[in-house]
Amino acid sequence: MTEVFGERFASPVLLAAGTCGFGEPVVEFMSPREIGGLVTKSVTADPRRGNPAPRVAEFRGGMVNSVGLANPGLRAVREDKLPWMSRNLGGLPVFVSVAGATAAEYAAVVAGLEAEDGFLGFELNLSCPNDSHLGGRPFCLDPEALGRVLDRVRPVTGRPLLVKLAPNDPDIAATAVLAAGRGADGITAINTLPGLLTGRGGRRRIGAGTGGMSGPALLPAGLAAVREVASAVDVPVIGTGGILAGRDARAYLHAGASLVQVGTGSFADPRCAARVARDLAPRARPAAREPA
Repeated sequence: MTEVFGERFASPVLLAAGTCGFGEPVVEFMSPREIGGLVTKSVTADPRRGNPAPRVAEFRGGMVNSVGLANPGLRAVREDKLPWMSRNLGGLPVFVSVAGATAAEYAAVVAGLEAEDGFLGFELNLSCPNDSHLGGRPFCLDPEALGRVLDRVRPVTGRPLLVKLAPNDPDIAATAVLAAGRGADGITAINTLPGLLTGRGGRRRIGAGTGGMSGPALLPAGLAAVREVASAVDVPVIGTGGILAGRDARAYLHAGASLVQVGTGSFADPRCAARVARDLAPRARPAAREPA
């Protein structure tokens, strides 16, 4: 049992944003009791269709995706998705991932969900590499933009607020300090790394051209980021990137993470998070043998 953000998590293993929808794979492939929680698909104010296909391409060390934050929008999440999660996830701790094109859109989504039941807190997706609005940079790589988002969002929610940072931040510790200083209750490190895959003749394998690289190859970058961030801030750190087995999750915990998130591993094995959680669980000692 892990206690963070005033909540008791049955396991430190969560499902990462964008890899489990709004929890549907949990009830399809495992019991909610087998994992510690989940982060939903990122929610924007209006529905988004996402980027052109193909949206995913694999390589030896993982995959590149450019989904483009496809989601049903604030209204559908409030009226349909949150009630479904309340009915079907058995009280599993849930963070709603929030995205937007402006600081005002982030605040509008958070304010629009704040009064609803069925979730613990918010994770601000400020680091998506295939949905940036600042001349090609995600919000977290612009300190002023990051500050504007938190200044708009923090006053409209009393729930735990996480900020998800990018692996290509040249000073991720300083960004984490800034986020915590502007009201973030926790830091998620890290998001996907900008990447490109090509095929014959240099043809790009992703419809949008480039996307976010994830999978086992991201593990060393994630561990380094978590260690830097955890040494710089006094808020909990959630580690994500390249976790496929218990030993990977354990490495994040040793680096300073309080919780971890399993993402790409779930595409290869929908029960990956449950298996990682089982690997981390303390093993029961065998009962003492009665004397003969």
